[in-house]
Amino acid sequence: MTTTTDRETDAPAEQPAVATPEPAAGPARRAPRRLPGRLTGRLPGRLTAGVRGTGASAVGAVRPAVARAWARTTPVLGVVSPFGWAVLALTAAAWWAGVALRWEEWAVVAATVTVALLGAVVFVLGRLRYDVTLDVASRRVVVGDRAVGRLLVRNGSTRTMLPAVMELQVGQGIATFPVPRLRPDSEHEEIFAVPTHRRAVIPLGPVRSVRADPLGLLRRELTWTEPEELFVHPRTLPLSGSSTGLLHDLEGRVTPDISDSDVSFHALRDYVPGDDRRHIHWKSTARTGQLMVRQFEETRRSRLAVILSTREDDYADPEEFELAVSVCGSLGLQAIREDGGLTVLVQRGRVRGDHRTRLLDDLTRLELSPARTSLAEVARVASATVTDASVVAVVVGSRVTPTDLRAAAVRLPVDARLVAMQCVPGAKVSRGRVADMQVLTLGELADLPNALRRMND
Repeated sequence: MTTTTDRETDAPAEQPAVATPEPAAGPARRAPRRLPGRLTGRLPGRLTAGVRGTGASAVGAVRPAVARAWARTTPVLGVVSPFGWAVLALTAAAWWAGVALRWEEWAVVAATVTVALLGAVVFVLGRLRYDVTLDVASRRVVVGDRAVGRLLVRNGSTRTMLPAVMELQVGQGIATFPVPRLRPDSEHEEIFAVPTHRRAVIPLGPVRSVRADPLGLLRRELTWTEPEELFVHPRTLPLSGSSTGLLHDLEGRVTPDISDSDVSFHALRDYVPGDDRRHIHWKSTARTGQLMVRQFEETRRSRLAVILSTREDDYADPEEFELAVSVCGSLGLQAIREDGGLTVLVQRGRVRGDHRTRLLDDLTRLELSPARTSLAEVARVASATVTDASVVAVVVGSRVTPTDLRAAAVRLPVDARLVAMQCVPGAKVSRGRVADMQVLTLGELADLPNALRRMND
């Protein structure tokens, strides 16, 4: 390698000197040394990978420790109530003012509050060993029936348990049951009743034991049971087959369509190759000298389709909707009882109609909603999905106009019997007609059998 001194010696004398800027005052700076090109591009990547690996290993080592610390401190921190956190903040501020600022009044406050916190700890200490049983007589009741439950608390430990409080979640409210001091293997029983004034699905549980201090600084809760559901079914009425008109005979409803094999005899016709020989009428064949076969009227098993509107705009108040749900349930239970097909459609889809319990459970969950789906659109869906319906009942509220009913009737199957039931609490039973649809006005659920009987007449 040629140095700078050699370069100055070998330069020609006549070559003019090139003026170079003088370096700034200060220590001389050494030019950075360049590494070979094959290592220059790889070194930063290796350094970055090493830093990343070191950071990842450090995070991986710290994360389990943080998780263990959080798992241990969460039960302790969860005991402190919001009021308790405020008192803790006040205590810290009072100790600072009393010690750092030498403010005696705040020191007295700090000492007093500290004693209260230590006393609150005594109320929540101890291990609870309860055997809690939540028993409901029936998980499915009808509106107005009593729903009775039993809460049994047993001391399953070998030592005496101090008094506690059991809280039971009932819907949006909380029922509180004080539990006295229990000796080993002792039991405490509480009987409670759940109000069932309206159709609803009421969550029951979980049952929690609560131990707290009188000031409410600390609150310790333990969950003992899983939540359950209490179904308050809508009120329904049993309907007879003669009043509903859903089934005209055991086999089905006779239609004008002609079939070669059924149970309703229609007429005789000449034999055509391919006809079933079992349908040959031999007496007529012997009399005419030509093969004659029976011809039948096709019968169709009655299938009920119920369209229940759940749109808020179709009802004047919630009482109308409750009456509509009861009417829908009564019709559906009668169809299931007579082993007929049942389909129940609402704005949001289909309600299960294969079993009475599932039908009533789904009807219990229904609520009014601001749905944009109109009655005509639901009727169009029913016409496309329930093609074999023989009776279609449309259950609506008082705000549904004849124009809405006419638009729905146009979209329903032509060969089905169409009935609209308008629920108006307090109104008299009346009957009308809109297009091909009979319209029944119901004032209460007890009017349904009489209204159906008048419709059949």
